[in-house]
Amino acid sequence: MHAQQTTGRYFPDTRHNLIGEFYAFYQSVPEAELVFGSPITEQFVDRAGVTVQYFQRARFEWRPEMPVGQRVQLTPLGSLLYTPGAPSLNINVAGACRSFPTGFSVCYDFLTYYDAHGGLARFGNPISAFEFQPDGRIVQYFERARFEWYPERPRGQNVTLSDLGRIYFDRVGEDPLRLLPVPPLEIVARGADSSLTSLRASAFAGKAVTQPNDTQRIFVIVQDQTLMPVEGAQVTVTINFSYGPAQTYRAVTDANGVAIIADIPVRDQVPGSLIEVNVRVERGGLIATTTTSFRIWR
Repeated sequence: MHAQQTTGRYFPDTRHNLIGEFYAFYQSVPEAELVFGSPITEQFVDRAGVTVQYFQRARFEWRPEMPVGQRVQLTPLGSLLYTPGAPSLNINVAGACRSFPTGFSVCYDFLTYYDAHGGLARFGNPISAFEFQPDGRIVQYFERARFEWYPERPRGQNVTLSDLGRIYFDRVGEDPLRLLPVPPLEIVARGADSSLTSLRASAFAGKAVTQPNDTQRIFVIVQDQTLMPVEGAQVTVTINFSYGPAQTYRAVTDANGVAIIADIPVRDQVPGSLIEVNVRVERGGLIATTTTSFRIWR
Protein backbone atom coordinates (compact mmCIF):
# COMPACT_ATOMS: atom_id res chain seq x y z
CA MET A 1 0.00 0.00 0.00
CA HIS A 2 2.66 2.42 -1.12
CA ALA A 3 2.45 5.00 -3.90
CA GLN A 4 5.89 4.21 -5.32
CA GLN A 5 5.99 0.44 -5.09
CA THR A 6 5.49 -1.67 -8.19
CA THR A 7 4.08 -4.79 -6.53
CA GLY A 8 0.53 -4.82 -7.75
CA ARG A 9 -1.72 -5.17 -10.74
CA TYR A 10 -3.67 -2.95 -13.07
CA PHE A 11 -7.16 -4.15 -14.14
CA PRO A 12 -7.85 -2.95 -17.70
CA ASP A 13 -11.55 -3.88 -17.50
CA THR A 14 -12.23 -1.39 -14.70
CA ARG A 15 -9.02 0.67 -15.09
CA HIS A 16 -8.00 0.66 -11.45
CA ASN A 17 -4.89 -0.44 -9.56
CA LEU A 18 -4.53 -2.97 -6.77
CA ILE A 19 -1.36 -2.72 -4.68
CA GLY A 20 0.23 -3.44 -1.31
CA GLU A 21 -1.44 -5.63 1.29
CA PHE A 22 -4.74 -5.47 -0.60
CA TYR A 23 -2.96 -6.96 -3.62
CA ALA A 24 -1.25 -9.63 -1.48
CA PHE A 25 -4.58 -10.64 0.04
CA TYR A 26 -6.29 -10.73 -3.36
CA GLN A 27 -3.51 -12.92 -4.73
CA SER A 28 -3.84 -15.31 -1.78
CA VAL A 29 -7.48 -16.11 -2.52
CA PRO A 30 -8.19 -18.80 -5.13
CA GLU A 31 -10.40 -17.51 -7.95
CA ALA A 32 -10.27 -13.99 -6.51
CA GLU A 33 -11.64 -12.46 -9.70
CA LEU A 34 -14.69 -14.70 -9.43
CA VAL A 35 -15.24 -14.07 -5.71
CA PHE A 36 -14.35 -10.37 -5.49
CA GLY A 37 -14.39 -9.15 -9.08
CA SER A 38 -12.14 -6.33 -10.25
CA PRO A 39 -11.45 -3.16 -8.25
CA ILE A 40 -13.80 -0.29 -9.07
CA THR A 41 -11.95 2.35 -7.01
CA GLU A 42 -8.45 3.04 -5.80
CA GLN A 43 -7.62 2.77 -2.09
CA PHE A 44 -9.00 5.68 -0.07
CA VAL A 45 -9.89 6.64 3.50
CA ASP A 46 -13.62 6.50 4.18
CA ARG A 47 -15.65 8.74 6.46
CA ALA A 48 -14.79 6.54 9.46
CA GLY A 49 -11.05 6.95 8.86
CA VAL A 50 -10.58 3.42 7.51
CA THR A 51 -8.54 2.73 4.36
CA VAL A 52 -10.81 0.81 1.99
CA GLN A 53 -11.04 -0.29 -1.62
CA TYR A 54 -14.19 -1.28 -3.48
CA PHE A 55 -14.46 -4.21 -5.84
CA GLN A 56 -17.39 -5.31 -7.97
CA ARG A 57 -18.48 -7.85 -5.37
CA ALA A 58 -16.57 -6.87 -2.21
CA ARG A 59 -14.99 -4.13 -0.16
CA PHE A 60 -11.58 -4.52 1.49
CA GLU A 61 -10.76 -2.77 4.77
CA TRP A 62 -7.23 -2.23 6.05
CA ARG A 63 -6.92 -2.63 9.84
CA PRO A 64 -3.32 -1.76 10.85
CA GLU A 65 -4.01 -2.60 14.50
CA MET A 66 -4.46 -6.28 13.62
CA PRO A 67 -1.58 -8.79 13.46
CA VAL A 68 0.28 -9.24 10.18
CA GLY A 69 -1.74 -11.51 7.94
CA GLN A 70 -5.06 -10.29 9.37
CA ARG A 71 -4.91 -6.63 8.44
CA VAL A 72 -7.10 -6.97 5.37
CA GLN A 73 -10.71 -7.55 6.35
CA LEU A 74 -13.79 -8.04 4.19
CA THR A 75 -16.70 -5.70 4.85
CA PRO A 76 -19.81 -7.80 5.66
CA LEU A 77 -21.74 -6.42 2.70
CA GLY A 78 -24.43 -9.09 2.81
CA SER A 79 -25.31 -8.25 6.41
CA LEU A 80 -25.21 -4.51 5.72
CA LEU A 81 -27.45 -4.72 2.66
CA TYR A 82 -29.90 -7.45 3.65
CA THR A 83 -33.46 -6.36 4.45
CA PRO A 84 -35.81 -9.13 5.64
CA GLY A 85 -39.31 -9.32 4.27
CA ALA A 86 -39.12 -10.82 0.79
CA PRO A 87 -41.07 -14.06 0.16
CA SER A 88 -38.83 -16.91 1.20
CA LEU A 89 -38.53 -20.66 1.44
CA ASN A 90 -36.36 -22.24 4.16
CA ILE A 91 -35.80 -25.88 3.26
CA ASN A 92 -33.61 -28.55 4.81
CA VAL A 93 -33.39 -31.76 2.79
CA ALA A 94 -31.16 -34.46 4.20
CA GLY A 95 -28.11 -34.95 2.01
CA ALA A 96 -28.83 -31.86 -0.12
CA CYS A 97 -28.64 -29.17 2.55
CA ARG A 98 -26.42 -28.08 5.41
CA SER A 99 -27.66 -26.24 8.49
CA PHE A 100 -25.71 -23.31 9.94
CA PRO A 101 -25.63 -21.67 13.40
CA THR A 102 -27.66 -18.74 12.04
CA GLY A 103 -30.66 -21.04 11.69
CA PHE A 104 -30.60 -21.17 7.89
CA SER A 105 -29.62 -23.92 5.49
CA VAL A 106 -27.66 -23.83 2.25
CA CYS A 107 -28.88 -26.32 -0.33
CA TYR A 108 -28.39 -27.86 -3.75
CA ASP A 109 -26.27 -25.84 -6.21
CA PHE A 110 -25.88 -22.98 -3.73
CA LEU A 111 -24.18 -25.39 -1.34
CA THR A 112 -21.97 -26.78 -4.09
CA TYR A 113 -20.91 -23.25 -5.08
CA TYR A 114 -20.38 -22.26 -1.44
CA ASP A 115 -18.02 -25.18 -0.79
CA ALA A 116 -16.18 -24.82 -4.10
CA HIS A 117 -15.33 -21.13 -3.73
CA GLY A 118 -14.21 -20.57 -0.15
CA GLY A 119 -17.15 -21.40 2.08
CA LEU A 120 -17.28 -19.79 5.50
CA ALA A 121 -13.97 -17.92 5.14
CA ARG A 122 -15.10 -16.10 1.98
CA PHE A 123 -18.86 -15.76 2.34
CA GLY A 124 -19.62 -16.15 6.04
CA ASN A 125 -22.79 -17.80 7.33
CA PRO A 126 -26.13 -17.66 5.52
CA ILE A 127 -28.39 -14.93 6.94
CA SER A 128 -31.51 -15.65 4.89
CA ALA A 129 -33.44 -18.51 3.39
CA PHE A 130 -34.02 -18.78 -0.37
CA GLU A 131 -35.74 -15.51 -1.30
CA PHE A 132 -37.83 -14.63 -4.34
CA GLN A 133 -37.02 -11.26 -5.87
CA PRO A 134 -39.66 -9.14 -7.68
CA ASP A 135 -38.21 -10.28 -11.02
CA GLY A 136 -38.65 -13.92 -9.98
CA ARG A 137 -34.95 -14.47 -9.35
CA ILE A 138 -34.04 -16.74 -6.40
CA VAL A 139 -31.29 -15.37 -4.14
CA GLN A 140 -29.77 -16.16 -0.76
CA TYR A 141 -27.89 -13.73 1.46
CA PHE A 142 -24.69 -14.51 3.32
CA GLU A 143 -22.73 -12.30 5.69
CA ARG A 144 -20.38 -11.20 2.90
CA ALA A 145 -22.20 -12.11 -0.32
CA ARG A 146 -25.45 -12.75 -2.12
CA PHE A 147 -25.94 -15.81 -4.33
CA GLU A 148 -28.23 -15.62 -7.38
CA TRP A 149 -29.82 -18.55 -9.25
CA TYR A 150 -30.02 -18.54 -13.05
CA PRO A 151 -31.81 -21.75 -14.14
CA GLU A 152 -31.66 -20.71 -17.81
CA ARG A 153 -27.85 -21.01 -17.90
CA PRO A 154 -25.90 -24.22 -18.63
CA ARG A 155 -25.42 -26.68 -15.82
CA GLY A 156 -22.54 -25.60 -13.58
CA GLN A 157 -23.03 -21.90 -14.39
CA ASN A 158 -26.36 -21.41 -12.67
CA VAL A 159 -25.01 -19.66 -9.55
CA THR A 160 -23.43 -16.21 -9.61
CA LEU A 161 -22.51 -13.60 -7.01
CA SER A 162 -24.28 -10.25 -6.86
CA ASP A 163 -22.22 -7.10 -7.37
CA LEU A 164 -22.62 -6.06 -3.75
CA GLY A 165 -19.50 -3.90 -3.83
CA ARG A 166 -21.02 -1.52 -6.35
CA ILE A 167 -24.46 -1.72 -4.71
CA TYR A 168 -22.99 -0.76 -1.31
CA PHE A 169 -20.87 2.01 -2.88
CA ASP A 170 -24.07 3.61 -4.15
CA ARG A 171 -26.09 2.85 -1.03
CA VAL A 172 -23.74 4.70 1.33
CA GLY A 173 -23.30 7.62 -1.05
CA GLU A 174 -19.60 7.36 -1.83
CA ASP A 175 -18.16 9.99 -4.16
CA PRO A 176 -18.88 8.77 -7.73
CA LEU A 177 -15.66 10.45 -8.90
CA ARG A 178 -13.81 7.57 -7.23
CA LEU A 179 -15.16 5.29 -9.96
CA LEU A 180 -13.37 7.23 -12.69
CA PRO A 181 -10.49 5.36 -14.37
CA VAL A 182 -6.90 6.09 -13.36
CA PRO A 183 -3.52 5.45 -15.05
CA PRO A 184 -1.78 2.10 -14.62
CA LEU A 185 0.45 1.57 -11.61
CA GLU A 186 3.63 2.16 -13.63
CA ILE A 187 2.48 5.69 -14.48
CA VAL A 188 1.55 6.40 -10.89
CA ALA A 189 4.94 5.13 -9.75
CA ARG A 190 7.05 7.30 -12.06
CA GLY A 191 6.08 10.50 -10.27
CA ALA A 192 8.25 9.71 -7.21
CA ASP A 193 8.57 12.50 -4.64
CA SER A 194 8.35 15.21 -7.34
CA SER A 195 4.62 14.41 -7.64
CA LEU A 196 3.95 15.02 -3.94
CA THR A 197 1.99 18.27 -3.77
CA SER A 198 -0.01 17.88 -0.56
CA LEU A 199 -0.40 15.69 2.51
CA ARG A 200 -3.51 14.32 4.15
CA ALA A 201 -3.39 13.02 7.70
CA SER A 202 -5.87 10.98 9.69
CA ALA A 203 -5.50 9.51 13.16
CA PHE A 204 -7.39 7.35 15.60
CA ALA A 205 -6.89 5.87 19.03
CA GLY A 206 -6.55 2.14 19.49
CA LYS A 207 -9.03 2.34 22.39
CA ALA A 208 -11.97 4.73 22.26
CA VAL A 209 -12.17 4.46 26.06
CA THR A 210 -9.42 3.74 28.61
CA GLN A 211 -9.20 3.32 32.35
CA PRO A 212 -7.70 6.17 34.43
CA ASN A 213 -4.55 4.00 34.60
CA ASP A 214 -4.03 2.17 31.35
CA THR A 215 -2.08 2.19 28.09
CA GLN A 216 -3.05 3.64 24.74
CA ARG A 217 -1.97 3.37 21.12
CA ILE A 218 -2.31 6.04 18.42
CA PHE A 219 -2.43 5.24 14.70
CA VAL A 220 -1.56 7.93 12.13
CA ILE A 221 -2.17 7.47 8.40
CA VAL A 222 -0.52 9.84 5.89
CA GLN A 223 -1.55 10.04 2.23
CA ASP A 224 -0.71 12.23 -0.73
CA GLN A 225 -3.05 14.26 -2.93
CA THR A 226 -4.13 11.10 -4.74
CA LEU A 227 -4.89 9.31 -1.46
CA MET A 228 -1.86 7.04 -1.84
CA PRO A 229 0.26 6.23 1.26
CA VAL A 230 3.30 8.41 1.98
CA GLU A 231 6.40 6.76 3.39
CA GLY A 232 8.96 8.64 5.50
CA ALA A 233 6.65 11.37 6.80
CA GLN A 234 7.72 12.81 10.16
CA VAL A 235 4.88 12.44 12.67
CA THR A 236 4.53 14.38 15.92
CA VAL A 237 1.77 13.34 18.32
CA THR A 238 0.92 15.51 21.33
CA ILE A 239 -1.46 14.12 23.94
CA ASN A 240 -3.14 16.67 26.18
CA PHE A 241 -3.93 14.73 29.33
CA SER A 242 -6.57 15.87 31.81
CA TYR A 243 -4.03 15.59 34.63
CA GLY A 244 -0.31 16.12 34.27
CA PRO A 245 1.72 17.63 31.44
CA ALA A 246 1.09 17.04 27.76
CA GLN A 247 3.19 14.26 26.28
CA THR A 248 4.82 14.41 22.83
CA TYR A 249 5.85 11.40 20.75
CA ARG A 250 7.51 11.17 17.34
CA ALA A 251 7.53 8.51 14.65
CA VAL A 252 8.04 8.03 10.91
CA THR A 253 5.48 6.50 8.54
CA ASP A 254 6.26 3.11 7.03
CA ALA A 255 5.75 1.88 3.46
CA ASN A 256 2.02 1.75 4.12
CA GLY A 257 1.93 5.40 5.18
CA VAL A 258 1.29 4.42 8.79
CA ALA A 259 2.96 5.42 12.03
CA ILE A 260 2.01 3.72 15.29
CA ILE A 261 2.73 5.17 18.73
CA ALA A 262 2.41 2.15 21.01
CA ASP A 263 2.36 1.56 24.77
CA ILE A 264 1.51 5.15 25.70
CA PRO A 265 1.12 5.30 29.51
CA VAL A 266 -2.16 6.71 30.81
CA ARG A 267 -1.76 7.60 34.49
CA ASP A 268 -4.11 9.05 37.12
CA GLN A 269 -6.51 10.61 34.64
CA VAL A 270 -9.88 12.11 35.55
CA PRO A 271 -12.81 9.75 34.85
CA GLY A 272 -15.14 11.13 32.22
CA SER A 273 -12.57 13.48 30.71
CA LEU A 274 -11.92 13.70 26.98
CA ILE A 275 -8.25 13.47 26.05
CA GLU A 276 -7.41 15.43 22.91
CA VAL A 277 -4.61 14.23 20.64
CA ASN A 278 -3.00 16.69 18.21
CA VAL A 279 -1.10 15.30 15.22
CA ARG A 280 1.31 17.07 12.89
CA VAL A 281 2.93 15.40 9.87
CA GLU A 282 5.68 16.76 7.62
CA ARG A 283 7.25 15.49 4.41
CA GLY A 284 9.32 17.41 1.87
CA GLY A 285 8.37 20.78 3.32
CA LEU A 286 4.64 19.94 3.26
CA ILE A 287 2.66 19.92 6.50
CA ALA A 288 -0.71 18.50 7.52
CA THR A 289 -2.46 18.37 10.88
CA THR A 290 -5.32 16.44 12.37
CA THR A 291 -6.78 15.54 15.75
CA THR A 292 -8.33 12.58 17.46
CA SER A 293 -9.39 11.84 21.03
CA PHE A 294 -10.31 9.19 23.55
CA ARG A 295 -12.38 9.12 26.73
CA ILE A 296 -11.33 8.21 30.27
CA TRP A 297 -13.78 5.95 32.04
CA ARG A 298 -13.91 4.04 35.27
